[in-house]
Amino acid sequence: MEQKHNCNHDHEHKQGHPHTHDHEHGGWFGKNTELIFSLICGGLLATGFALSFITNIHWVPLAFYISAYFFGGFYTAKEAIENIRSGTFDIDSLMLVAAVGAAILGDWAEGALLLFLFSLGHSLEHYAMNKAHKSISALAELAPKTAWLKDGKEVGIEQLKPGDIIVVKPNTKIPADGEVVQGNSSVNQAPITGESMPVEKQVKSNVFTGSINGNGSLEIKVSRPASDSTISRLIKLVNEGQQQKSPTQRFTDKLQKVFVPVVLIFVVLLCFAFLVINETFSQSFYRAMSVLVAASPCALAIATPSAVLSGVARAAREGVLIKGGRPLEDLGTLTALAFDKTGTLTAGKPRLTNIIPSEGISEEDLLEAVVAVEALSDHPLAKALVTDGTEKLKGITIAQAQELEAIQGKGVKAKWQNSTVQIGNRLMFESTITPELSDQITSLESEGHTSMIVKKNDKFLGIVTMMDTPREEAKEVLQLLKEGGIRKMIMLSGDSQRVADAIARAIGLTDAWGNLLPEQKVAAIKELIASEGKVAMVGDGVNDAPAMANSTVGIAMGAAGSDVALETADIALMGDRLDKLPFAIALSRKANGIIKQNLFISLGMVAVLIPLTLLGIASIGPAVIGHEGSTIIVVFNALRLLVYKHK
Repeated sequence: MEQKHNCNHDHEHKQGHPHTHDHEHGGWFGKNTELIFSLICGGLLATGFALSFITNIHWVPLAFYISAYFFGGFYTAKEAIENIRSGTFDIDSLMLVAAVGAAILGDWAEGALLLFLFSLGHSLEHYAMNKAHKSISALAELAPKTAWLKDGKEVGIEQLKPGDIIVVKPNTKIPADGEVVQGNSSVNQAPITGESMPVEKQVKSNVFTGSINGNGSLEIKVSRPASDSTISRLIKLVNEGQQQKSPTQRFTDKLQKVFVPVVLIFVVLLCFAFLVINETFSQSFYRAMSVLVAASPCALAIATPSAVLSGVARAAREGVLIKGGRPLEDLGTLTALAFDKTGTLTAGKPRLTNIIPSEGISEEDLLEAVVAVEALSDHPLAKALVTDGTEKLKGITIAQAQELEAIQGKGVKAKWQNSTVQIGNRLMFESTITPELSDQITSLESEGHTSMIVKKNDKFLGIVTMMDTPREEAKEVLQLLKEGGIRKMIMLSGDSQRVADAIARAIGLTDAWGNLLPEQKVAAIKELIASEGKVAMVGDGVNDAPAMANSTVGIAMGAAGSDVALETADIALMGDRLDKLPFAIALSRKANGIIKQNLFISLGMVAVLIPLTLLGIASIGPAVIGHEGSTIIVVFNALRLLVYKHK
């Protein structure tokens, strides 16, 4: 028979998914039957103990003790039988043996006390762990059960298929992932992404199941079935993450594999202590049972899983998906972070940053020429120039340009207002550019700007610059990370070193490495791990996947809209929100602190109780009080993570 010391009572099915006892979901008194049985046991024990002082009739208090055994040992015996049938031997079996041993010795009150406290601890532990499980299960309740098709028919969300058009009324939950095809509204995505402010949605915007529509009606084209929605995948990955063991849990599991057999052998030997010391067999057996209860490492077994479960659940409510105990623990030990630039530290979209007209030229004149010519181009920079330039011109009507001609690697030229307008880099004008203009461009490019010179016929109209600007929150987030103990923050970028340095200076990075290809980013991560021990890579989870895979912890941003990011990252920030990173790191550090406290409590209690019971100072009663008390303290200590608030 295999020995299995599984004190958190989450025995696993063949599929590997943990489950709690069936009896917590039903029984004579409903889902609270185990707790009620435990309290009845306590009441019978107290009555029997009181009667033992009142009456001399031995069988009266004994009848109450036997009844207490039934109610206190009912689920313990049921669990022990199930485990023995499946070939395992766990704490339920050990406690039952100790209680039966006490009864054989005539110590019915001691045995009833053991079963009362053990069953009470058992039921309270289930209650506490279920609280953490329900925090995650609540995610499933975010999605409405039905949806309205465009033809007016109401269907269950499981009947929706990609391509269906659904109508979402104002102030209702969105029932499926999809794309807006008609209407506009502000949508509260907080349940999925953790974003505190509603997000404006219009035609072609993506929406997520479970987010809450604002005041406008939306027609949405379904992109995924309900079983594959973002919220469904989030729940699946969170549940999988709970089962992944952390380094501390793996250590305690190894410790128990050695500790438990040693304790069992020691307890068997103690039963025969009467052969070498002057005492009866019953005294030796009683001491052995006391040591067995004292040495059972229940609190140790649940110390780490309870904290991991609570930490993962708390993070999920904030739009942070942590895939298990390892990344949860590792994140809190980091002192170095590596960031991708585009879309992580910057907005990922080039913006018009400077309009510098030549002498005698107004900003409006310069912008009109630029917008007119670039409107003919399909280059991404051209589109950004037109968008931002049009916004700045505030409705001024611009004459159209004609005959656009692209000059490879240099720029464009076109006819506008009976003149030739040229827009390009310094290579396009190298024969006519003035030293002053060249110096001005050098200065701008050293700050990370992409500069474009504008010339109309033979006259320079000025310079416009573009830049992928830092996120608004980037500087503040990096400062918070620095204050939180992150010593090294490095940007890994495919852009030029000059651009990388400019961004780094603007937002407060400690270092920036530019001109990196994907394989060079992997080499950079390996170099950082060699020097720092551990490093996290923060990116979009797509083109950064190789670097993330080689980092200690891979963190993907904006993962709600990316299958690849959800699958590849150890931690996924569901919203495109850099400011969730300090929260995740602080939560991880809090979890690590609670795990250490739990280990101290659990190991400390065992270290105190074993000598006390061995020397006969403490009997079964105090041993089980200490044993169950430490288990309950450990679980409720871990539950503090569910209400963690980041300062």
